[in-house]
Amino acid sequence: MDKEIRELVCYRFDRAKELVEVAKELINMGKYKDANNRSYYAAFYAMKAVYTLKGEDFRKHKTLLASFNKEFVATEIFPRELGRKISTLSLIREQSDYNDFYIASKQESQQQVEIAEELVNAVESYLHEQGCEL
Repeated sequence: MDKEIRELVCYRFDRAKELVEVAKELINMGKYKDANNRSYYAAFYAMKAVYTLKGEDFRKHKTLLASFNKEFVATEIFPRELGRKISTLSLIREQSDYNDFYIASKQESQQQVEIAEELVNAVESYLHEQGCEL
């Protein structure tokens, strides 16, 4: 694997792990909307790490999500249930970021962090299976 590709995979994966931790801290501070945002972006960077390994990248979130679902979830490289959870992460993040009247709860935010962490762990296993040393 090309050194630059490996470094970018590692950067994006490390960013995903870091954002999970930031989301947890935000929940402890009572910042639930912000925690939802960080949980989504943890998943976003984890998915981007997978595509970086393939030498691919996406600029648009919806394109990344659609491609990940088609290429990795529909083929059951990642579990279908995880694909549904990622969609929920995206919807909750959009509500938290753009709906002024959306009220995020602690329980909901904790679920979002759990989903992000589940995806990050699954991506870590996948990257190791592909021979990527993190």
